[in-house]
Amino acid sequence: MDIATVVRQLRNERDRAAKEVHRLDAALAALNGTSNVKRTRGGRLSAAARARIAAAQRARWAKVRATKGSDNRANSAPKGGLSAAARARIAKAQRLRWAKWKKSAHKLAA
Repeated sequence: MDIATVVRQLRNERDRAAKEVHRLDAALAALNGTSNVKRTRGGRLSAAARARIAAAQRARWAKVRATKGSDNRANSAPKGGLSAAARARIAKAQRLRWAKWKKSAHKLAA
């Protein structure tokens, strides 16, 4: 016997054993009234559970709002952004880049 035949026989035996295990699981499930199949997340929550979750989320948001304050946003400095001096430096550098490009493009066209 060559190795390929042995491998094929072992796979056939494994498949037969898997079918037998599946058949036994089905028989046990039928007798016990339960299933051995893993349940997926999709069950429905009761109204009370949804109300508890909603109340907990409202409490978390209330806590966040209480620590930040509602009018702190107007008094705080803007996040990020550039100063006027930085914008001026960037604009000047961009004007210089465009002037250099236009000069080189003008030379190529002539």
